[in-house]
Amino acid sequence: MNNLRSRLVFTLLLVMLALGGAYGQTAEQKKLEARKERLQQEIKQINSLLSQQRKERKSVLEELEDLNQKIRVRRELVKVTNQQANLLNRQINSNLNEITSLRSQLETLKQDYAAMIQKSYKSRSQQSRLMFLLSSESFQQAFKRVKYMQQYAAYRKEQGQEILKTTEKLKELNNDLIVQRKEKEQLLAENRLVQKDLEKELGAQRELVNSIKKKEGEYAARIRQKQKESDAIDREIDKLVREAIARSNRENRKKGEKASATSFALTAEAKLVGNDFRQNKGKLPWPVEKGVIKMRFGTQPHPVVRSVKIKSNGVRIATEKGSKARSVFNGKVLAVTGYKGGNKAVLIQHGNYISVYNNLGKVFVKEGDKVSTKEQIGEVFTNNVTNETLLKFMIYDNNKIDNPSNWIYRM
Repeated sequence: MNNLRSRLVFTLLLVMLALGGAYGQTAEQKKLEARKERLQQEIKQINSLLSQQRKERKSVLEELEDLNQKIRVRRELVKVTNQQANLLNRQINSNLNEITSLRSQLETLKQDYAAMIQKSYKSRSQQSRLMFLLSSESFQQAFKRVKYMQQYAAYRKEQGQEILKTTEKLKELNNDLIVQRKEKEQLLAENRLVQKDLEKELGAQRELVNSIKKKEGEYAARIRQKQKESDAIDREIDKLVREAIARSNRENRKKGEKASATSFALTAEAKLVGNDFRQNKGKLPWPVEKGVIKMRFGTQPHPVVRSVKIKSNGVRIATEKGSKARSVFNGKVLAVTGYKGGNKAVLIQHGNYISVYNNLGKVFVKEGDKVSTKEQIGEVFTNNVTNETLLKFMIYDNNKIDNPSNWIYRM
């Protein structure tokens, strides 16, 4: 009986381990599925933007930038789908091993159970049980034998139930295998379609790259000129930030204090807002409802003419025509301004932080207004030549620029 009990405990441990492993794999599969859905949504948004802009697009550089971005996301989608297929392979192999092990254990359980039943059958008569009791040397021994027979009968029943449970577990694993194999086939079919689209895009990319190489010097000069214009706008925004900080400090300073242009002199209320803003780092909403990143923060090679370096003090987000810019957090409008060579910009103070929304065609707020998270503050400008709708978004910690991707959710 002890041998049989040991086998039963081992079998139950195997089942529990299988269930634990399946739970971990399911969680990982859900994570990959969510990631795949985000990538598919990003491709959909890029396609939507391209379809809106394609008729009026005149710049080969911009067309290739969009195509490169689409290829990047498509490659990531292929990678995620492959990871899902590989995870399903591991789950299928794990289930196959588990089924083999459980079948072996179940067979052993059945054999032992059959031997136990056979032994019980041979001594089943009432006379044999009575003789077993009467042959006791003492009342205590007879009592123990009665208890033994009761426990043996209960154990037989328990063994039968455990065999049924193990059999049901085997059926579940077999059903899971059928589902998993279907899911794997579906993933592989999806991947073939994605790969097909990717090949088409790579072909178009090669054609555009070849056409650009013929005039690379001309394009490089054009990119450098645009970078100069962008740097001038960034300097103008830096100046606006310093002036806004100094103006705010003049209003809040105590007598005899100088108004700093590098950091805010915060009230108690403003400190709380700044702390709340900082605690939401990485969780802030996007400054537009729908959009894809066209240019990331920092110094980087140009996405098309790699020999040219470009610099961005924020991120540039491509969005739909008519899209509204919205505040990423509760705050106060620090400044609303237009400047030479650019459209309107709105600066919103969040304690010692400032969020900047640049390239607005229309503005819905004025200096001093209090705004809430996701409140619309203006409409993003659409370029009549390229038909692009781009929001230039920045975040400052006092007068120091920071990477918006560190603050915005899944940017």
